[in-house]
Amino acid sequence: MARQEKKKDVVIVGLGWTGAIAGIELAQDGLEIVALERGPDQSTVPNFKYPNQIDELKYGVRLKMMQKLSQQTVTVRRNEDETARPYRKLGSFLPGNGVGGAGTHWNGLNWRPMPEELKLKSYVIENWGEDIIAEDMTIGDYPVSYDELEPYFTQFEKVAGISGYAGNLNGEIREGGNPFEGWRSEDFPMPPLPRTWDSQKFHDACIASGYHPFPAPAGIASTAYVNPYGMQMGPCNFCGFCERYGCYQYSKSSPQTTILDALKRKPNFSYRTHCEVLRVEMAEDGKTATGVTYFDEEAQEEVFQPADLVILSSYQLNNVHLMLVSGIGEPYNPATGKGVTGKNYAYQMNGGISMFFEDDNFNPFVGHGANGTCIDDFAINQIDFGEEGFIGGAYWRSGTFNGQPIRNMPLPKGTPAWGAGWKEGIGRWYGHAMSIGSHGSNLAYANNYLDLDPNYTDRHGRPLMRMTFDWHDNDLRMNQFMKSKMEPLAKSMNPDIMQVGFKGPGAHYDVRPYQTTHNTGGHIMSETPQEGVVNRYCQAWDKHNVFVMGAGNFVQNTQYNPTGLLGGLAYWTVQAIRTQYLPNPRPLV
Repeated sequence: MARQEKKKDVVIVGLGWTGAIAGIELAQDGLEIVALERGPDQSTVPNFKYPNQIDELKYGVRLKMMQKLSQQTVTVRRNEDETARPYRKLGSFLPGNGVGGAGTHWNGLNWRPMPEELKLKSYVIENWGEDIIAEDMTIGDYPVSYDELEPYFTQFEKVAGISGYAGNLNGEIREGGNPFEGWRSEDFPMPPLPRTWDSQKFHDACIASGYHPFPAPAGIASTAYVNPYGMQMGPCNFCGFCERYGCYQYSKSSPQTTILDALKRKPNFSYRTHCEVLRVEMAEDGKTATGVTYFDEEAQEEVFQPADLVILSSYQLNNVHLMLVSGIGEPYNPATGKGVTGKNYAYQMNGGISMFFEDDNFNPFVGHGANGTCIDDFAINQIDFGEEGFIGGAYWRSGTFNGQPIRNMPLPKGTPAWGAGWKEGIGRWYGHAMSIGSHGSNLAYANNYLDLDPNYTDRHGRPLMRMTFDWHDNDLRMNQFMKSKMEPLAKSMNPDIMQVGFKGPGAHYDVRPYQTTHNTGGHIMSETPQEGVVNRYCQAWDKHNVFVMGAGNFVQNTQYNPTGLLGGLAYWTVQAIRTQYLPNPRPLV
């Protein structure tokens, strides 16, 4: 029999961005809250201290901050004719492990979705008709609009401390910002960071080509800043250790830098580490949750934590797995199209061009994870889908991110991989390379989904979650469109060598190379219980005291990095909990 803890008002599963937001907002109402985190504790001091944290081998290569696959993994296949095998070596995506979650080791790019992306199906039908939507495409509309979420995007940006320049301020299009973005009620909390030389070259080439460059919206402080919770940030020194690392000088937006130290001071909040939640427990009638059962690593025993309110705020893959093993929502069946949990899993479609300039020194040791100049001239709301033959879009970015010599050693194709020729190539080209990246949407399809694997179990005896995912022609056509537009721009910059890397027709998903940690869908938002797992307030349709946060709520993936949308949705959700649910617990829709 599991040990039982004292009942709490709220139990939060996972203490990353969304768990931290839920904790600090609900703690203001005097609720007794406990958060359960599978990994270790992580704080700026002492865990990220300099110079220990900038150990490229430990963190950049051996992935010290990432999920341990021996503890939890998924099985992967590209279609139902393949047998799914366990993801045994981190490659394609890198879920975080420990307090702060993936918000600790991210790069800091913080985007809002375009208004059209939140109503994608309606946008497509209204402009081109339903016939251009492929039969196996399951795109939809979010049950909440951009205008409704705008105040919560603004709130998250203030808390996270985002640097940038608004291109659409209350409907006024401002030169130097993104003219194609949704309207903003306020400018960014901090001004944009300065450009590096490659970013400036890209900016100038874009201007010459008639495009509209703007600074990347960055979760990196450009100046001293104090957020609404009284947390202080210091200006970035461009050290280049953002992605895969914790920030040692309070410059990168992370739960540690912006929320957690303020949250830990709340007397009604506590958290436990090395506690892996195994399932959500249900009342006898199956209509509500009674709490969660977790495995205490230190005591090596199962523990039941009763609570009136359960908030699932762990990483998207873990959220979906917990819901599947706990019976939250009917599991999705691609053969019938029935069911919702696991539906609409999506990823990200990327491509890019590398360029080498013998006479340009880009000084790769000056950079940060969200550095760069962007354009949105080929965004979702700028493309004629009917004429081009695909649905989707992408933003482009160029800038120096780091100069780490193990992970960032771009060399021309044909350079020997070792020996004297390799050394000669490094001597000639290190610091003389720059790139342009295309970061694109990935739409939802009937045969891209998550379910429980019939063959593999984890160490607790639970079925592993199975990922069935492959690229589709629509997204590959979008990627080739970006290639056709990017090549002329890159050539206009007159590089000595140019190398193009875009997935082409017929390409299949490869789990081995890193691509993004932008796994989305699986517990999608919907207008009705037949279409998705959670309602417009991210409340489970079939368990009214279970709220689910994170990128699993995405109906399909946007062209942008997911953090801005999941942050805005988190504040939207906790506002509904505080003002609508707590005074009268019930289904809110």
